[in-house]
Amino acid sequence: MKKLINAHDRVVADALRGVQAAHGDRLRVSFDPYMIVRADAPVSGKVGLISGGGSGHEPLHGGYVGRGMLDAACPGEVFTSPTPDQMLAATKAVDSGAGVVHIVKNYTGDVLNFEMAADLAGADGVQVETVLTNDDVAVEDSLYTAGRRGVGVTVLVEKIAGAAAEAGRSLQEVAEIGRRVNAQGRSMGMALTPCITPASGHPSFELGDDEVEIGIGIHGEPGRFKEKAGTAAQIAERLLTPIVEDLPFSSGDRVLAFVNGMGGTPLLELYIVYAEVARLAGEHGLRIERNLVGNYITSLEMQGCSITLLKLDDELLEYWDAPVDTPALRWGA
Repeated sequence: MKKLINAHDRVVADALRGVQAAHGDRLRVSFDPYMIVRADAPVSGKVGLISGGGSGHEPLHGGYVGRGMLDAACPGEVFTSPTPDQMLAATKAVDSGAGVVHIVKNYTGDVLNFEMAADLAGADGVQVETVLTNDDVAVEDSLYTAGRRGVGVTVLVEKIAGAAAEAGRSLQEVAEIGRRVNAQGRSMGMALTPCITPASGHPSFELGDDEVEIGIGIHGEPGRFKEKAGTAAQIAERLLTPIVEDLPFSSGDRVLAFVNGMGGTPLLELYIVYAEVARLAGEHGLRIERNLVGNYITSLEMQGCSITLLKLDDELLEYWDAPVDTPALRWGA
């Protein structure tokens, strides 16, 4: 195993030092407990948004802290949920009196710890609403979840709900918009290679030289099945077909198409996949009105991709287009 680290037990702390050095003008970084907070938080009268999860999925979530997205993010150790005290501290740090939305991926540790933090915040007088993301169509239950996993749609929820909060919407309205994004989005991923956590030093699953894993999770969990490696066109169809059938999407739907890299995939290959997604979407009668292509929710150095489709309406489109200014996502700002 070769990684650009100092010590496997200091990976998160050292990464946070890097975030502080790179973005200290726009973010506050706390080391006890770990959290990344928007520099101007709490913003008077604005609903606060926080999220979090195990490290190793960068730029999720810390890269999305800033105007138009999250107000704070709680990083856990690699592929390990953050703790309730982190989430409680982040909740209090961003509460302006308008309440706080927790955006939670459906992984057991995240769900339980955010729930405990919400209860503790409520006891301290902070109103909290929770938006759970569970958009992965690959498996119903996994090593980490009861029910579907929260994956690519999480990025879209953070952007669109973040814009709604920035526009001054109420706590209930921001939460409802986030839930609508989750309900109208579906995702599925695949891997060309496993990933290796710094602490273990071992691949998360085994793949033959000519095999791919279809339906993986973002913690390196194996998916539905292994199969012989095929073309980008075959992979795109393998992923997109279950997505379209699950919601289901219908001819004439307006969609946002998101092709995400798992961390080790060249952008060259992601655009090849996107071309196939655009072709297949057209064959299904879907109108791609917005897109996102790149490494936005990753699994360390895993090579592979995920595809997400979000059914758009005028309001979601307006908030997607709204200005955003974060380390990892920025336009119109």
